[in-house]
Amino acid sequence: QEQLVESGGGLVQAGGSLRLSCAASGSIFSINAMGWYRQAPGKQRELVADITSGGRTNYAESVKGRFTISRDSAKNTVYLQMNSLKPEDTAVYYCNADIRYSGTYYFSNYWGQGTQVTVSS
Repeated sequence: QEQLVESGGGLVQAGGSLRLSCAASGSIFSINAMGWYRQAPGKQRELVADITSGGRTNYAESVKGRFTISRDSAKNTVYLQMNSLKPEDTAVYYCNADIRYSGTYYFSNYWGQGTQVTVSS
């Protein structure tokens, strides 16, 4: 089944760290950009960071210097290392990817189910 499976969320104190992982499954031909978004209660979903197939990264201003996105193309997996976490980082974090599956000639955009990150003060 074609899907993105996230893991690594949880509860952490301010100043702590968490590492999120997101693995794409299925018969994958190629993956373009992969990224992480987040949505806090009462707020719109926003981009946290993304990474191209060539490794170029892009970060929201609010996380620059604290979060690092990376990917393992051999494992079809994207990671988000989150350091110096703040209470305002509390949100549901969603993985996103543009994937071309074997037997198709186009890329489609997919979302993970979301993983909760809670930062206590």
